[in-house]
Amino acid sequence: MTTAAPGKTIAYILKGFPRLSETFIANEIHLLETMGLRLKLFSIKQGDEQTHAVVDKIAAPLDYCPQTTSLSGTTLGRWLNENWPHYKAANLRVLRRSPVAYLFTLMRAVWMMLSYRSSLLARPKKVFIKEFLQAAYIADQILDDPRIGHLHGHFCHGATTITWFISLLTGLEFSFTAHAKDIYQKQLNPGDLLEKKIRSSRFVVTCTGANHTHLSALSPAPDHVHTIYHGLDTGYFTPAPEKRDIDPPLILSVGRFVEKKGFDLLIEACASLKADGHDFHCIIVGEKGDAYPTVTRLIKHHKLEKHITLHRAVTQSELRELYHRATLFTLPCRIIADGDRDGIPNVMVEAMSCGLPCVSTRISGIPELVKHQINGLLIEQNDCQALAAALLKLLGNEALRTRLSEQARNTVLTDFNSRQTTLELQRLLQASLSTGRAAA
Repeated sequence: MTTAAPGKTIAYILKGFPRLSETFIANEIHLLETMGLRLKLFSIKQGDEQTHAVVDKIAAPLDYCPQTTSLSGTTLGRWLNENWPHYKAANLRVLRRSPVAYLFTLMRAVWMMLSYRSSLLARPKKVFIKEFLQAAYIADQILDDPRIGHLHGHFCHGATTITWFISLLTGLEFSFTAHAKDIYQKQLNPGDLLEKKIRSSRFVVTCTGANHTHLSALSPAPDHVHTIYHGLDTGYFTPAPEKRDIDPPLILSVGRFVEKKGFDLLIEACASLKADGHDFHCIIVGEKGDAYPTVTRLIKHHKLEKHITLHRAVTQSELRELYHRATLFTLPCRIIADGDRDGIPNVMVEAMSCGLPCVSTRISGIPELVKHQINGLLIEQNDCQALAAALLKLLGNEALRTRLSEQARNTVLTDFNSRQTTLELQRLLQASLSTGRAAA
């Protein structure tokens, strides 16, 4: 294995850090540090006030870009007038230090602003100018730190555009991790932008085999894209020491209240269970999103207030307690009209690691985790009757729940142990540190 020069550092470019809903990124950073990699974190946006305990274990320094005002509903000139003062000093330093790289990258951003419009008559996409200024702000610090030897972006839209710009400004190679909606929503990577990012990168990481197939079709070489599952700490997410059946049985679901999670289908399925006289309680845990009003309206419409509890997002320790209490876990994910979807939901891996039988849908990377009738149950998306039937099947069959839960735990131990999955990423990043700076 190629070894990195002593003291060399990876710069991680993040959309926002830390985020309660992106525990997998914090876990990844912490594990990479325990494996010997030195990291420096740059976050484009501020993180969440509530965080998981693993964030406190991270030693890497973290720097935030100056916060910007909204681009929507204003002209580029007015936006620059409001925000340029916060970025002026860093941009001018990069211009003086690397004038050719700065002007070339600025021209690239202007070209993208004009080329990736939805039509010739549409307004230029101002976001690329904002991302250029943010990239120069980060590049200013990277140029002053000779220890940094590689760049890695998380999510393949804005954060990776910025990472690519930093690469052009500094001459460092870059890689990125592509997740789910950032791959498939065309407005996030219009035209051939995603393909250009892939071809400009040293390597690409993604978290499902389904994503790998899609991205490989755009890549320059068969081994350019690497599938690395988001693993977890299987020693932390363990089955309850003493599993006790509770009355009524508890159906657990976790995720941000957005359309792709399918919580409206879960409410309809619960209404069907109630109408047939079945007793149960359902807890849905997550941050409020666009679908929250729909979910609350459906609960009220079906008079399910005594059967369904909506709970705020919680920390990993609180979530583990819920996994230990629950009878089963469900997340009826769907692909929505604009292409947004989940890959392999991390909360589903956590639930299965805790020995919960799961019900989910045959979309995206979920069948890579859940095998129907082997370690869980799968249904077609958008089928609330099939969901109700699958939930009832598990609620009424303790032997089936036991068999599926044992296999669920075994699957996670075999394929989703974070120390094994992160090791492959560590090897890729470590090898990248041996090559130095990319050609300008």
